[in-house]
Amino acid sequence: MTQLRRVMGFWDLVLFYIVTSFSIRWIATAAAAGPSSLLIWVIACVTFFVPLAYCTLRLSALYPQEGGLYVWTKKAFGGFAGFITGWNYWGSNLPYFPSLLYFAAGNALFIGGADWQRLSTSSTYFIIFSVIGLAIAAGLNVAGLDISKWLHNLGAICSWIPALLLVGMAPVAWSRFGSATAIDLPAMLPGTHLKDVVFWSTIAFAFSGVESASVMGDEIRDARRNIPRGVILAGVIMTLFYIAATASVLIAVPQSEVSGLQGFTQAIDAVATRVGMKSLVPFIAAMVSLSALGGVAAWFAAAGRLPFIAGVDRYLPEVFGRLHPKWGTPYVSLLIQAAIAFVFVLLGQAGTTVKGAYDVLVSMSVIAYFIPYLLMFAALPKLDPRPASKLWGALGFLTTTISIVLAAIPAADDPNKTLAVTKTIGLTLLMLGIGSLIYGLGRPRTDRISSRGSFGDWWQR
Repeated sequence: MTQLRRVMGFWDLVLFYIVTSFSIRWIATAAAAGPSSLLIWVIACVTFFVPLAYCTLRLSALYPQEGGLYVWTKKAFGGFAGFITGWNYWGSNLPYFPSLLYFAAGNALFIGGADWQRLSTSSTYFIIFSVIGLAIAAGLNVAGLDISKWLHNLGAICSWIPALLLVGMAPVAWSRFGSATAIDLPAMLPGTHLKDVVFWSTIAFAFSGVESASVMGDEIRDARRNIPRGVILAGVIMTLFYIAATASVLIAVPQSEVSGLQGFTQAIDAVATRVGMKSLVPFIAAMVSLSALGGVAAWFAAAGRLPFIAGVDRYLPEVFGRLHPKWGTPYVSLLIQAAIAFVFVLLGQAGTTVKGAYDVLVSMSVIAYFIPYLLMFAALPKLDPRPASKLWGALGFLTTTISIVLAAIPAADDPNKTLAVTKTIGLTLLMLGIGSLIYGLGRPRTDRISSRGSFGDWWQR
């Protein structure tokens, strides 16, 4: 990484934070909850993003070596906590891949207009689309990052253009026809009923990702000065854009008709029809789907390296550590990851509707992803006992705990709530149990080959 040192300036850092943390699919989820989500975006920024940013900045300053979450939790609570942090960081992507592919599949239906919309409740269509998407992501990554990066880059570009178009067209539609959803002060006040707060965990999840800066210290110019400024500015930009885009969806589509799967493109379709730009809808729908597919490919590449290194370090069978003889990629790790993600597609769909499957997959992603955050927020006051760290650490821990609990609660319209809760919690506990077992079985192997380094040593490299 020598040639990459100090190449990221202030604006590079701001854009990095925005690209890794902003996702258009959460806009529809927020809009489905109604105008109250506009205020909840602000609350989530203050109660989750700010503590997460503070925690990342403080612990990065204390322990600047690469490894981030793993290093901090290991130093605070020992090797097992560090390994579970890394395990859940990888494991959270397994249900995340199919949930993102379901989002891509739902929005792709707008390419073909009304004829294709008949497939919006077809579990067969969503499963086939997810399998094809996983195959593309796995195939390109097995062939190498020099090939798969083009899909990553395309996905990043395609995520911003549709959102900007929606924010630009919505005021025009409002001036001509008024808002499809009543947006006033009473409607913006968050409700206290269970059905109103269940989605809050997803709103918090939309602000996650800022901790990724902890592995970039050597590549940022004047990191001590630029990282804090970059985090603050990126947080303001994301919050304002989430609010503007959510309001645009509510202006274009009545709240009762917004879907988490198709709501964003649905809003584009409605507002484009109103302002006479209907011909743009298939193009925008394709971009929304490509943005999701690019996100799958990018996270697939990153997550696939974790079981590969675990195989090298013998926490997993050595076969995980094999490289492709031609392309030099961790092909075994990538292909097994694709196979497990496919299993999650089937498990998420079992016994429920397409929307129910999507909700279960999202909930599993949130819970698995937030468990490492619990450990990180708990580590902050332990490693940095100053009063501010205790305050922000406690607030972040509380918000994360509430988000995990809410993520386990099924949507009000889920046809089989008991099954949804069982799948969400059961599969999460299963993943934690497997991680604990692997750690226990892997320790003797790593002790015997300590000269080769441990999982923690790799991550810190």
